[in-house]
Amino acid sequence: MTHYVYIMTNKPHGVLYVGVTNNLVRRVWEHKEGIVDGFTKRYKVTTLVFYELFETPREAIQREKSLKCYSREWKVNLIQEKNGDWKDLYEELFQVTGEVFRLLEILGTGPRMTKDASFEDHL
Repeated sequence: MTHYVYIMTNKPHGVLYVGVTNNLVRRVWEHKEGIVDGFTKRYKVTTLVFYELFETPREAIQREKSLKCYSREWKVNLIQEKNGDWKDLYEELFQVTGEVFRLLEILGTGPRMTKDASFEDHL
């Protein structure tokens, strides 16, 4: 199973949030919808600007902890290197994941997407 470390913001060069998850699409959706009370809901942190993939939870958690130790300037530079426009990466991540689900459905090995169900219903 893939694990992710991600950085979200409320606007370019705004508040930064570093997190770890095993389901990036679901977790970012939760941030966007304000499902969980706390820092990201309070500061409206809804834009995914950076993420990395890891094979094990241990690697992902280790990376998350190291990112949290780095200065804000270092994290901003990391985002600038990978995503200089600070665009929301969720839309392309969501699109790719949706395409994978549709392919798995065609092959008969994935969740069934119904007309009335949203993508989030299958997460």
